[in-house]
Amino acid sequence: MSTIKIEVANESTVLTDAEVAAVVPALQAQVHQDFAPVWGVDADLSSVAAAALSADAWWLVVLDSSDQAGALGYHDLTPNFLPIGKVFAGTTKQNGGNWTVTASHELLEMLGDPDIDLVVFDQPTGNSGTLYAMEVCDACEDDSFAYDVAGTMVSDFVYPAWFQSGRTAGTQFDHGGVIKQPLELLTGGYIGAFDVSAGTGWTQKTAALNGDYSTRPHVGSRRERRRTPRDQWVPSRRRS
Repeated sequence: MSTIKIEVANESTVLTDAEVAAVVPALQAQVHQDFAPVWGVDADLSSVAAAALSADAWWLVVLDSSDQAGALGYHDLTPNFLPIGKVFAGTTKQNGGNWTVTASHELLEMLGDPDIDLVVFDQPTGNSGTLYAMEVCDACEDDSFAYDVAGTMVSDFVYPAWFQSGRTAGTQFDHGGVIKQPLELLTGGYIGAFDVSAGTGWTQKTAALNGDYSTRPHVGSRRERRRTPRDQWVPSRRRS
């Protein structure tokens, strides 16, 4: 039994409470069987009514439409300042995606870095280096890399070796075995990076030509959270 308790609730109109509750066993299986053995972080999930969410639990809440353009899901804080993952089922469906993959993505990244403050430092030379955000699903987030757990599609995720630039070919870098080298970004993938020698702050490396995307991040996104002092964080209202 894990010390982390995560309650899953439906506040959307595009899904029924029963539809959301039906995927919780698959999400639980992914956490117990696939994620926890690799990352050493486990959690116990339960399905609850939105009105019954507990003050002392982490939340994964399914909503309708995103309040931030382009966001299918992101992280925030509960009124008790515990982690909450938001899953925008309506927006995901409108974009042709699978809401269960988005739910899995938000769940695993919430477990991997609940306070959105963990990084890995890659230092190729004595006077240069890059901080990489500890985001476990972004590099392989596209639905085409999702996999099936008990009839539910869930997100692929990277292994710790993905962040280790010195690891060689033949190492397993993600659960699906698609990534072939450290820090590789699959189609549709990205990662937050901070070049400590450039002094430009957090940017977003993308799979497209391994380019950078450095415009203002969406409010509530993990990238925005990394740039916001902790004393300026506010609890989520949940509904968009």
